[in-house]
Amino acid sequence: MRLRAAVIVGLFVVFTMTAMRAAAPEGSPTEYSKHFGALSKLSVAVAQAMPPEQYAFRPDPGSMSFGELMAHIASTNYAFCAGLKDSTTPSVPSATDKEGVVKFLGSSFEYCSDIIPNLTEEQLSKVHNSPDGRLPGRELLLAMYVHVAHHRGQAEVYLRDKGITPPSYMI
Repeated sequence: MRLRAAVIVGLFVVFTMTAMRAAAPEGSPTEYSKHFGALSKLSVAVAQAMPPEQYAFRPDPGSMSFGELMAHIASTNYAFCAGLKDSTTPSVPSATDKEGVVKFLGSSFEYCSDIIPNLTEEQLSKVHNSPDGRLPGRELLLAMYVHVAHHRGQAEVYLRDKGITPPSYMI
């Protein structure tokens, strides 16, 4: 009787795991959305951490200002996600003050959040235009995530240069 119960439980576990994999395969839009949500929250928190009077701060004359860096992340988010839809990048505002830049950054993540969970397998496999050239959808998403993390990391150094502890990493 125990053996029979163990076999039934084992089959149930195998069936459940197989069904879960089929419902959300590795690299699915759901998985990308989950990580994009964390990327978004942390990036906006970093933008909010810098005081308004420091948005023009640049650690070196050759560097973007903090505000320019945050706006660059936002405009590139729009370009990457428009590429996934094979559409042109929507017109985006030119913000320089903290309130405008934070709003612009947040809206860029919202724009992408409406696209990423609805991507099809065909869109994830197909080659699209992106700021990094023509890439398959999965690589385009990876390039966008790396781009955001790279520049957000720079922004965190800007914060530390001003004596501000950046928000904690979250996923």
